[in-house]
Amino acid sequence: MKTMTDTLQLAGIQKMSSVDWPGKLVATVFAQGCPWECGYCHNHAIIDCRTPGVIPWEDVVAFMRRRRGLLDGIVFSGGEATRQRALVDAAREIKELGFAVGLHTAGPYPRALRELLGLGLVDWVGMDVKATTENYPAVVGRPRSGEKAWESLDVLLQHAKDNPDFQYEIRLTAFPQSPGDELSVALACRMRGVRTFALQQARSEGAPEGFIATESGWNDQFDSLVNDIEALGFDNLIVRRA
Repeated sequence: MKTMTDTLQLAGIQKMSSVDWPGKLVATVFAQGCPWECGYCHNHAIIDCRTPGVIPWEDVVAFMRRRRGLLDGIVFSGGEATRQRALVDAAREIKELGFAVGLHTAGPYPRALRELLGLGLVDWVGMDVKATTENYPAVVGRPRSGEKAWESLDVLLQHAKDNPDFQYEIRLTAFPQSPGDELSVALACRMRGVRTFALQQARSEGAPEGFIATESGWNDQFDSLVNDIEALGFDNLIVRRA
């Protein structure tokens, strides 16, 4: 009998990762499709929403059953996992197996994120914040994207406020052709009460053709940005260089 999870479009699975959820050993599932087209996306090959999945969900479940006691949980990444309605049932099934559930999201669907968090189906979130509200369309190629992303951030932070043990990481990717608003983004996050903030350099691997990940003086500019953001006083600032 067909179930909702049969509709999941899954582009791949990394069977063991120690970096996708800090402090956890997990499997990472990559959901196919994303509504945004970021010029620096390192998973550019899987953003087409029309591409069917290549891994059946039942194979993921079978794999996780065999990893009881070996893995802490699973991370749903992408693409954009919250795009798919079946994510709710998939996360619930993983929780019922006794695993923790992590989520990577860029926040294009605040209603879906609110539902997942409200149902207690996600234990940790890594969320990308890409620009100030007005600069979002230039970065992701879609109108009204900024309003949705910042609403999702507010949803996440309210959940963390209501659940003090809940963990998350807010991430900003810097790249040479950006609108130059990284410090403004970091300040807005700090003013909202973000505790853990990660600043990372974009990489050329997996990005669309023509994306330039570095240029003369870029590393010095990035180091200067790190210093400016350090001065904002986040509880935990993570720096990831390419």
